Amino acid sequence: MPAKPVTIKEIAKLLEVSTSTVSRALHDHPSIGLATTQKVKKLAKELQYERNQTAIFFQQGRTYTIGVILPELSEAFFSAAISAIEDTAYKRNYTVLLAQSHDDELKEKQLVEKMKHHRVDGLLVSISKNTSSFEHFNSLSKYNIPVVFFDRIPALDNIHSVSCNLETGTVEAVSYLLKKGHRAIGMINGPDTLFASKQRREGYIKAMLKNRLKFDPSLLVNCDLTEVSTQKALDELLANRRKVTAVVTFNDYVWLYAMQYARKLGIRINEELEYVSYANLPITSYMSCAPLASVEQFPYQQGQKATEILLDLLNSREKEPKQQAYYNVLVESQLVDKQGKDQQLE
Repeated sequence: MPAKPVTIKEIAKLLEVSTSTVSRALHDHPSIGLATTQKVKKLAKELQYERNQTAIFFQQGRTYTIGVILPELSEAFFSAAISAIEDTAYKRNYTVLLAQSHDDELKEKQLVEKMKHHRVDGLLVSISKNTSSFEHFNSLSKYNIPVVFFDRIPALDNIHSVSCNLETGTVEAVSYLLKKGHRAIGMINGPDTLFASKQRREGYIKAMLKNRLKFDPSLLVNCDLTEVSTQKALDELLANRRKVTAVVTFNDYVWLYAMQYARKLGIRINEELEYVSYANLPITSYMSCAPLASVEQFPYQQGQKATEILLDLLNSREKEPKQQAYYNVLVESQLVDKQGKDQQLE
């Protein structure tokens, strides 16, 4: 059986002094004589005594732990964000507690409760695709636990958030295809519950109007980001009265589902049907039928900035408990031309 950690109480019993004397001696309190302090420290070292960090944190009113709730840890996008979160948090002596919702609203709510019970000082969240209410996050304010949303953010006003400018990114993506001569451009968007889906839709419409073209709502379809749903969405686009020659997909995973399905239907990729996507996952660069372009959303920068904001909120909480300003950071996207040339958004 592993030995139990030595306590201050046990040291005090062996030296026949009070626990407060041992505690003060270990902290070099001036009220304790030098001889007693040396005896206490000597015995503590011999017994391999270690300070109870949990008790110390409890006294300080913080645990130096931040929670992170993401849809899927396995996605390359979120892996990059996690690296930034850990890099930034560890520099300021914070531990990161990770959890994934698997895009399930109920599990997300359960995870928020678990994070609260683990006494995290603050929370970083990218919401699930199915999250439709946000009371579970609002309730954290009662416990003085700040929340910073990033990437997938709620369509709410009074929140701290970091996200990518997907509207301008979509304008660039659609304009890119228009310049290549496409006119019947479909879009496989994400669930309506995601604010990011609304941003893509608005960007699509703006691109059409910017290029003096009429917006055709039948060319814009939604999916739930799964393979089966993506296939149904592509079927709907291919059945359109207009011959769709290009498709903008919600992200590179949706593009992969749509591309593979199109190939099964005998469609020649990047000849009969061309794609532009989002996220710019590194793996797409090694594929022979990669999307023509992908909108880079800079996950590392998003994760880094979100963590910096959360830690600043925790720091200012002690100095200014009634902090009321909300941080809403928008990271500019970049259209990456897979054919060789990057197009920086203006």
